[in-house]
Amino acid sequence: MVTLAMLVCALLLAGCSGTGRPLASPSPATTTGPYFPLEKLTSGPAQHWFGYYDKQQVDPTGRYVLAARTDTFFRSPTARDTLRIGVIDTRQNNAWRELGTSTAWGWQQGCMLQWIPNSGGEVIWNDRAGDHFVSRIMNVHTGESRTLPRAIYTLSKGGDFALGTEFNRIQNLRPGYGYAGIDDPSEKVKAPAGIGIYRMDLQTGESKLLISIADMAAIPNLGEDLGEYWNYFNHLLISPNDQRFVFLHRWRKKLGERSARASGGFVTRMVTADTKDGGDRYVLDPSGHTSHFIWKGNDILTMWTQPVGKPWGFYEFTDRTEQVSAVGAVAMPDNGHNTYLAGTNNEWIINDTYPKGIGRLQELYLYHVPTDTKVMLGRFHQPLEFAGEWRCDLHPKSGPNGDYVYFDSTFGDDGRQVYRIDVRQAIE
Repeated sequence: MVTLAMLVCALLLAGCSGTGRPLASPSPATTTGPYFPLEKLTSGPAQHWFGYYDKQQVDPTGRYVLAARTDTFFRSPTARDTLRIGVIDTRQNNAWRELGTSTAWGWQQGCMLQWIPNSGGEVIWNDRAGDHFVSRIMNVHTGESRTLPRAIYTLSKGGDFALGTEFNRIQNLRPGYGYAGIDDPSEKVKAPAGIGIYRMDLQTGESKLLISIADMAAIPNLGEDLGEYWNYFNHLLISPNDQRFVFLHRWRKKLGERSARASGGFVTRMVTADTKDGGDRYVLDPSGHTSHFIWKGNDILTMWTQPVGKPWGFYEFTDRTEQVSAVGAVAMPDNGHNTYLAGTNNEWIINDTYPKGIGRLQELYLYHVPTDTKVMLGRFHQPLEFAGEWRCDLHPKSGPNGDYVYFDSTFGDDGRQVYRIDVRQAIE
């Protein structure tokens, strides 16, 4: 329920400062909050972060938190830049233990590091091995490790299979979301038939192509032929029951004049399909504007978009239907990385914003769907040097039982670091 104390924190922005580990020195003129107890899990001078908001960062016990570490620099990573993979033990003074390394990563999504569900402590991340991308698996308790022959994007909730796509194609057409170091053999082909979305068995490494880029390019969008554009796939996510998956089919109408690199804007449509064979495909949002999204149960997706004939905002789309309804039109007016707080029956949305105003403040907040109430968790300054491809979005993620929200931020005096905020008072 929404308490008086929560409303005071949310609406008056008063008197709920944190009591966790002392923070690095934020700029008092440009950072407000936190309004609930905050703990810093990593420290500089190295940069630490986890990355995207739709991955499992914390193990089921809530003890171990995954993160990545690299040197401080402000440019695109190359194949020579090494990312160090580690786990933070929150019951041992946030001790860092290194698990491995990767040379296949980006600032926004890292190397797809995440826990494998139902695996007894296994984590997975992407890496580069010679002329191809692979995925590494390690058990954090036993140290046993193995390598699978392809990179992954998203995991099934059962932990038995993954879906992936070609990260060199993404790097060409959406720099910063793919990986450097391996050329795209189809870079001169607008809609290649041999690559697309594949399914890989997490035990055997066997894989099969579910949907090719050519398959989707052959389907017009709102009457427009896509075959002459530069097509690619991005942002895959499997439904909670592992039966369906969603992906963004994107295309650019032109490339740079002197290279097969991205130029100009891209157009997006959201598509769903069956995880077994890629069949029963459904264009859920053909608007061209689909952005951040998350599954709400097995049949509904909550996303930021501008549906055909509607204003920009967050909406719930029901899979394989034309049912669309607005969510938080007033409370959540800005695009953000939205997900649901665990253990709350999807009543609470965690969200953030991009830097706003002269102070470049990123908002971190909760939104209570039944009562249309926004609870501010904090506003955090992002320095100017963190911009463009190497910006640091908050990318908030729920812990396994909804007690904590984990996020990356640059508001301290040592750059990109990992934090967690206690939200129990906010939702009680």
